[in-house]
Amino acid sequence: MNVPMRRFVVLGLAALAVPAAVSAQPGQPAPTRQPAVPQPAPTPLLPANSQPAPAAEAAATPVVQPLADADQAPLKWTLADGEALLELIQGIGSEGLIPYDYQMQGLAAAIADGEGASLDEQATRSFSWLIEDLRDGRTPMEARKQWFVVDPDPDRLPTRQIMAEALESHDIAGVVGKLAPTVPDYAELKEALAATPKANKARIALIRANMDRWRWLARDLGSQYLLTNVPEYQLRLTVNNKIIRSYKTIVGKPGRTATPQLAEVVEGVIFNPTWTVPQSIVKGEGLGARLLANPASAKAQGYAVTKGANGFVNVVQQPGKNNSLGLMKLDMPNEHAIFLHDTPSRHLFDSDRRALSHGCIRTERAQELAITMAILGKGAAKDDAVAISVSGKYTKVPLQKTFPVYITYFTMGRDINGQLTTFNDIYDRDAPVLASFDQPRQANRARETDEEVVEIVDDLQI
Repeated sequence: MNVPMRRFVVLGLAALAVPAAVSAQPGQPAPTRQPAVPQPAPTPLLPANSQPAPAAEAAATPVVQPLADADQAPLKWTLADGEALLELIQGIGSEGLIPYDYQMQGLAAAIADGEGASLDEQATRSFSWLIEDLRDGRTPMEARKQWFVVDPDPDRLPTRQIMAEALESHDIAGVVGKLAPTVPDYAELKEALAATPKANKARIALIRANMDRWRWLARDLGSQYLLTNVPEYQLRLTVNNKIIRSYKTIVGKPGRTATPQLAEVVEGVIFNPTWTVPQSIVKGEGLGARLLANPASAKAQGYAVTKGANGFVNVVQQPGKNNSLGLMKLDMPNEHAIFLHDTPSRHLFDSDRRALSHGCIRTERAQELAITMAILGKGAAKDDAVAISVSGKYTKVPLQKTFPVYITYFTMGRDINGQLTTFNDIYDRDAPVLASFDQPRQANRARETDEEVVEIVDDLQI
């Protein structure tokens, strides 16, 4: 580190250390009062698109406290590495994060004191929190409404391992820079953030929230995957980060049948599916009794109805053009019973607002998608897949190469034509994410949601 950089760090300490009794960050021991620095100094420079810290947070002078957990025991930090970390934090607004979240004051004070226990403890804490937010997202789980994805990155890229690599290489910024999501959509949002005037706070907040949503997912989504953005009403088949096919979608109605956000795996393609009618309709709505009383009507609608000795009525709609699932569904087992499927009501794809289903995702050109998936997944050759699709017979084609499928919720991002666009917040999921950025960073966040799983029991057509 050169001499001018060291001078900047010391000036930053003078600017940041102010006499105040402040509250601790969540998950941190309460700080004590600190003495004032006698001479005033300019406020440290922040990137143009950085947001100022909340008043209480900006005034804080965190005290270095011992790290409680044995697996978080401080590593040894050189003065140069500490200065590099402080410089990185001061510019972290470019990633849509807030520099004050990472205790710049305490880190600057520890740097001024020189190498030793204070620097080791404070730098370890600041670095750990920064890594957690860049890798996993800053938004706490309770603000991620109907978010049922468990991010694998903390297991793939442990904080301790990343820190050790950074300290061994003495390349703090370079190692941390590898944590950004690899999708081009994230880079596009980052560029938009840099280009947005500081005065446009609403746009900055929206960009920042949607950058964070990408961090909620795995850093690397895979070389081939399906991704549907619910508010956009579009599904993408992506290979090597390029969209090779896109399909209009119909998603869940707002409310209890809103489509949740999931990361699942497509294990097979079901051509000409059957539909087992849930008991909430068979018994609850009296469909079973009506069909038993009128066998001709049941047959005309494609229903097979059986009644057991115990009185239990089972209704299964057979394959056909009127089947509620259409001509295909993708087999992606999950506890929500959400899947992608066809629909006989294809005229609905002509509507601009397509939040119409009971939670599952209806897909335009579903037969084409099914055949493509069967081929790419090495479940069937092209001619065989086409023949199966038009056979009219229920056929499940297991995939030898399974496909990740991501059901996401972005209100700003690249559309299917590559243009940065905003989408209607059809489920009102932005507000809690935006509000969380106005609050101090939450430490020790949960990795999994405790929200109720709403099982989708039917997908009746409109």
